[in-house]
Order: sequence, then C-alpha cells, then structure tokens
Amino acid sequence: MPGATVRRPTVTIADVASAAGVSRATVSRVMNGRSTVDPAISARVQEAAIELNYRPSNVARSLSLGRTTTVALVVPDLGNPAFQQILRGVSSAAGEDGYRVLVADSAEDPATEAAIAREARTRCDALILVSPRMPDSALDALLPDVTPAVVVNREVAGGAPSLVVDYTDAMLQVVEHLVSLGHRRIAYLAGPQASVSDAARRRGLAESCARHPELEVVELPTGSDIAAGHAAAPAVLASRTTAAVAFNDLVSFGLLAALNEAGVAVPTDISVCGFDDIELARYATPGLTTVAVPQEDLGRHAWRELHAVIDNAAGAAETTRFGVRLQERASTGPVPRTTVKAGTPEAASPAPVVEAPTEPASEQVPTWTVEHGVPVLRRAADHVALSRYDSGDALPTIHSPRPYLHPVHSLAGVPLTESGPVDHRHHYGVSMAVADVNGTSFWGGRTFVHDVGPTLLPNHGRQTSVDTTIDPLSPNVLLDTVAWTDEHGGPLLDERRRIGARLLDDGWVLDWRSTLHATHGPIEVRSPATNGRPGAGYGGVFWRLPIAASTRVLSADGEGQDVAHGSTSPWVAFVQLHRDARGDERTTTTLLTQTSPARHWFLRSEEYPGVCPALAWDTPLQIPAGGTVETGVVAAILDRPLDATEAAALATGLR
Repeated sequence: MPGATVRRPTVTIADVASAAGVSRATVSRVMNGRSTVDPAISARVQEAAIELNYRPSNVARSLSLGRTTTVALVVPDLGNPAFQQILRGVSSAAGEDGYRVLVADSAEDPATEAAIAREARTRCDALILVSPRMPDSALDALLPDVTPAVVVNREVAGGAPSLVVDYTDAMLQVVEHLVSLGHRRIAYLAGPQASVSDAARRRGLAESCARHPELEVVELPTGSDIAAGHAAAPAVLASRTTAAVAFNDLVSFGLLAALNEAGVAVPTDISVCGFDDIELARYATPGLTTVAVPQEDLGRHAWRELHAVIDNAAGAAETTRFGVRLQERASTGPVPRTTVKAGTPEAASPAPVVEAPTEPASEQVPTWTVEHGVPVLRRAADHVALSRYDSGDALPTIHSPRPYLHPVHSLAGVPLTESGPVDHRHHYGVSMAVADVNGTSFWGGRTFVHDVGPTLLPNHGRQTSVDTTIDPLSPNVLLDTVAWTDEHGGPLLDERRRIGARLLDDGWVLDWRSTLHATHGPIEVRSPATNGRPGAGYGGVFWRLPIAASTRVLSADGEGQDVAHGSTSPWVAFVQLHRDARGDERTTTTLLTQTSPARHWFLRSEEYPGVCPALAWDTPLQIPAGGTVETGVVAAILDRPLDATEAAALATGLR
C-alpha cells in the first residue's frame, strides 16, 4: 500500500544469541555487565548487538537483575527550589551510576508521608527521604520497611545513614550578623511545626539570646512558602522589630514583596534575612542576605551514601554533618534610628533617639572602633553611633561594589544617608562613586552611551579596602587604602582615604578627603555630561540623602536645586523636614563644603536628594601616570534648620 510504514520486527535477546553463537544467558550476562564472561565472547556478543541494533528491555533487565535501577526521592514540597537543588544533585550523581530518580511530594502532610514513602519504595530499589516531617516514632517504624534508605536533613537513631545541615550554627551566624549591625529586636518567621530544621533554627535563636541578654526575639508562626511570607508582613510590622529572619528564602520573598507594597524600605526601615541561598536569592530586590546551604552537594552525597548501602546492605548507618556560611547582600543594614521623646512608651525601643549633647564639645570627641570587623564611629561620652563604614564586599557586581558610609546619623539619631533605595539601587550612603574611569563604571547601574542613552554594560569595576586602620594618634580618624580594579580585575587606581569627625556645640562634622593615585598608568575620568548628556556631570564623593517630607536647598548663589546645580558655590545645604511613622517631625541641616580645589556641584533635590563635587563636570579629568588628584567633602550635620546667613558663617569655619 503506497505510503504505508513497514514496522521492522523487534530484535530480541534470542536473535543476538543466535548471531553470536552463544546462549541467551550469556547475552544477558554481557548486557548486564557481568565480569564472568570471557572477553572474546563478550566482544562477539556486543558486535552482534550493534549490528542488529539491539536495545535491551528495561523490564526484562530489572527482572533478571532483581533491580529496577531507580531510586525514589520523597520531599515535603517540590515547589521549593531548595529541594529542587537536592534533586538535581541526586539525579546527576545517580545518573553517573546508571540509576534514574523518581520523585514523590508529600505536600507538607506528616500524616501521609510514611504511606507515600512505602509506596514509592515498592517501585524502586531504594529511598531517599528529604526533610521528613513525620514524628520520630513514625520515622523509626518506617525505616526498617523501606531499607535501603538515606535520610536528609534529619538525624535518625539508626537503621539508615543521615545527612544533617547545622541549622543551629546557621542561625547563630545570622543573628551575629544582625547584632553587629545594631539590631536588638528581631522577628523570626517560623516554618512548619513538624520541621526538625525549624526546631534547629529556634535552638540557634535560644543560644543567641543567651549570648546577648539584651536581644529580644519575636517568634511568628508563618510557614514555608511565598504566600506565607506575604501574609506575615502585618504581624512583622506590628511587632516593631528592626529585622526579620525567615524560615527560608521563599518566605523572605513573600515578605519583601509585601513590605514593598506597604512602602516599607528594606533595609532602611527593616532588615530581612532568609535561609538556603536558592538561586533566585541574589536576584531579589534588594539582594537577599541568606545562609548558603550546599543543597546540590547534599544531594550528590546522599546518592553516594545510598549507593554504598545498595551495594552493601550491612553498611554502617552514620550521620554526616554539613556546615553553612552566611551570604551577606543588600537586604540587611544597620538598625534604623527613630525619633522618640524620653518618658514615652516608645523610649524603651531598641533604637532610642539621643538628644544633642549638653556636655562641652571637648568631652564629646567621636572615636572610631572596630565592632565585629566593621569600623563604627561613636560619640565618646555616650557611645552613640554616628556612622558605620561598610566594606561593600556584599554589593552585587552591577552596583560597582565599593566601601561606603551608612548610616550617617545626626546627634539626635536622624538618618541622613540612604542605601540601595528603590529609585536608584546603586546609591550607597556616602561613597566615592564615579561613572567612567578609563571606560569602567564605578557608579553602578546603567552607563550613558553617546547617541544611545543609558545602557546596561558589563563594565562595572570594584573598589576594595586593602588596609583599613584607625589612626593611632587620632582615634577620630579612619584611614583606608582602596584599590580600584576594572571589570576584568585589572588595577586602575590606588586611593588614600581619610575620614575624620569632630563635634560642634550643636552638631558634628564629617570630613572625607581622598587622594587618587594614577599608579598603574594614565587615567581619564569622564561623566555622562562629557559623554554627551548635558548637566549630568556626576562622579566624586557622592552623598545620597534620604527622601524627606520636604527638602530645601541653599547655596551662596541662592535657594533651589537649579541655582546650586552646576555652581561652584563654596557651600551647599540641604534643610530637610523628616516625619516618622508616628507623625513626629524633626528638621535637620546637612551643610557640605568642598576640599580644594573647588569643583562644580552636581546636585539633585527633586527626583532624589543627592550631591557631589564633580570630578568631570563638562570636560574629562586627565591624571597622568604617577599623578594624583585631591577631592572630598566636609559636612556639618545639625538637628535644626539653618538660613543662608547662618550656613555661610558655619561653612567658613569648616573649610
């Protein structure tokens, strides 16, 4: 019949045996990899199988071997990427040994978990139980029925190897990180009640509280998925905590989304941490601080343990423990400072405001100290934190990682810097941010390309602190040597940075001075303005202020953004009205002067408040090989408004 497909007869093991001149049993032994067959005969059988295009029957092979060469993996929730990573590790490792993996999902139901595991085991050669939720008694009764088996994320008394992640230590790392940032009241979004790893996290919280008696933990029953994290946001906000630690990254994602919907800034208003470091964690907005658990390695190791048990059912049932590491990203930051009055109920909160000093300024000299590896500037008399110098190591590459000051507080505790804001995620407190150094961006975000516009390019460099020290003769001065490297890791600049502080009678002064050394060859500093975007001459010591209820800009040339922007005024001032969640108001002034030489000010107050003395306002800045360039700002920070006359007089004393 024209066009009909002629089906070729299936080649059987008998056909191969006949062609090779051996018995079917011999063919079976060759196909199953048995070593008892003479090599010459084995080669003859394999040649016949290839010539006949023989494909062994998996069913027949399983009956012959008494094995299915498949293993079952039972997880509480296959939708959780952490369990998917474990599955990936098991599948890749098992595949190398000729095994396949079948997956069963217990849907976080401890009541049906044992039955699902038993049924899965009847269809496979062995079983891997991941994070089982059933009680210890049920697990102890199950294991003899499903052996050979391996248990992941749960330690068992015996009968099966177990792989355990040290979630207690993981929580200790998370809390130590938050404590180092000043947090003392933390919310824990707890996972499923039947989760043993959740219990381990809570043990870590208990140990942290024992280490830090001033620490308070608010435990909120939540769950394990994104919806649970989203639903928990009102309770988190009502708890008046300054940081939230979620059971896993999925819960963190839900919480971040809900906080964003509520207009709550992370980490400015509250810090958020997760667990697991799933692949999406680094792509969250902001990037999620979390605990990196080696899930895929865990899966591969689980297979190796199971394979050993399959081959030797009498193997030892040992427990293998896995360590973790904290992955710091942009979702955690210093504790927010709030404005409260003494005697009110809020005055007992973890971050009380401190009013301006009444003691003489000479007794209030600020000093730098290193706390948990981070330089912190404190007023000497009462240890009130004025600022913190972050290494920037945890910033995403696209933000041009760099050391920065954040938060910078007034003496009354009002934060006057912003970090990773929604409008410009690559803005970080006070930092040396330059848009174009020999074609490399040390600003972050998109690069302005002539005739194209803002374009995301893979040209983000990095500034790395290589020698951060407190001046032994002047503890109010922090010294840092900063290496500037391009997107390929090649050296471009060396910077010597000096950050000092002193007190005024009614405020304090931050003095940032930088010297850029063209140690590695000639340097050309450019900006979007020099590349064809008029007025966008930003790049230098950039101060990103917070968005306030109102912002006024003063300068020697008059009032307003348009007057100050592009000017060489000897000073500019931001007078800001801040209003907190309770409706309390406070006015601050941030008055900035330049170190020599005077440069054009790049300044914004309407789209966002930010300012810097521009290194390349409208023409590129050339630094010859071996040459240097000086720049910096000296800022007075006060908890009151200044008018133009007062600002001009104060600025004269700063320079």
